[in-house]
Amino acid sequence: MGPLVSTDWLAARLGAPGLRVIDGSWYLPNSGRDAHSEYLAEHIPGAIFFDLDASSNNQNPLPHMLPAEQAFAARVESLGINDGDDLVVYDGSGNNLSAARVWWMFRVFGHSRVAVLDGGLGKWRREQRPLEAGPVTLPPGRFRARLEGERVRDLADLRSNIDSRRELVVDLRPAGRYAGIQPEPRPGIRGGHIPGSKNLPFTELVASDGTILPVEQLRRHLHQRGIELPQPIIATCGSGTSACALVLAVDLLGFSDVAVYDGAWTEWGGRDDTPIESAS
Repeated sequence: MGPLVSTDWLAARLGAPGLRVIDGSWYLPNSGRDAHSEYLAEHIPGAIFFDLDASSNNQNPLPHMLPAEQAFAARVESLGINDGDDLVVYDGSGNNLSAARVWWMFRVFGHSRVAVLDGGLGKWRREQRPLEAGPVTLPPGRFRARLEGERVRDLADLRSNIDSRRELVVDLRPAGRYAGIQPEPRPGIRGGHIPGSKNLPFTELVASDGTILPVEQLRRHLHQRGIELPQPIIATCGSGTSACALVLAVDLLGFSDVAVYDGAWTEWGGRDDTPIESAS
């Protein structure tokens, strides 16, 4: 199982022992959508709901910060996931808004047997594949988490990188937010971007049907955005969620030298001592 599986692949294996399907849907605070309610109304049969907010570090005021190893392991075990399970993650956004974040979280905690469902719930539904309602509860699992810290960057790393430019910072937010001409969805956050960073809105990594662009098209699009591979990259966004779509895309191209700035723009733009560039 690679980092991406098709709906045909999943349909042929649905219900197989050791295969867990995960609904990792999450939506921006101003979206008007409730991921858990939507899951209860309709999800792929057997899928468990991975609450991104509840599975993050709730002791940190920043959204979606990685939890400690033991906290992540306990959370995953409570969902019924085991070390030996193959995991397939999807979301209902139509553009991999959060599925790649859940995929990356398992990867960063040492679980490599995880893939994203190409096209997500939208493609599955359009193909008139089976759906079910209500919660799915499994017996507790056994899971060991081992944080791979080299995949994560913090505020100090981003500060030092402004001068060294050792790693290319790629911002996956929409172009208007990157430019500082559209408001951030969270109050009190300045507009603009980290100096020297490139912009690649995460929605540009998928086709109109929600599937990830073919690899050669991905490569060309990254080139057009000034992102040449191989080179070390730091992916960022608003809260560390959609940034992971770039990690997935680069993985599909055969490269792994990508880290995620976990504090993301909520941390950088929420401070008054960090430099910002904007279109204004």
